[in-house]
Amino acid sequence: MVFSSKIKILAPINTLLVKIIAVLGAISAVVLFFFAVIFLLSSSAQSLSSEQSTSRLLVGFLLFVVGIAVVVGVYYLTRKPKTVIQQLEVSGQMKAAPIRCPNCGASVDANQIKIVAGVPYVTCPYCGTTFEVTEEPKW
Repeated sequence: MVFSSKIKILAPINTLLVKIIAVLGAISAVVLFFFAVIFLLSSSAQSLSSEQSTSRLLVGFLLFVVGIAVVVGVYYLTRKPKTVIQQLEVSGQMKAAPIRCPNCGASVDANQIKIVAGVPYVTCPYCGTTFEVTEEPKW
């Protein structure tokens, strides 16, 4: 007997929207990189003063950084959601055993179980004791 569950890590995004974002992001990144190269090359022109050369160099680096930011942003917006598949294999028939409070012995509803840091905990509705749900050995 195999139990299986799927967990979506990211919410699914419309595929058409993803393609539009990717195309627009790629076009804007290419334009930004092109102008960054133009400004960086023009900063080395002989006829410019050092003030003009410095400002063009600064604008070129700024355009390059913005281009990289656009590429990273498009990557994070268009990445596909990851699916984690968990499987549990048991060797025979399973039946639910009642969960009993170790303090007062009352029966506790299995729907009240909360997972905290990967450990299942439940609070007894009668005495208020919070305890870890553990499986008792079969022997």
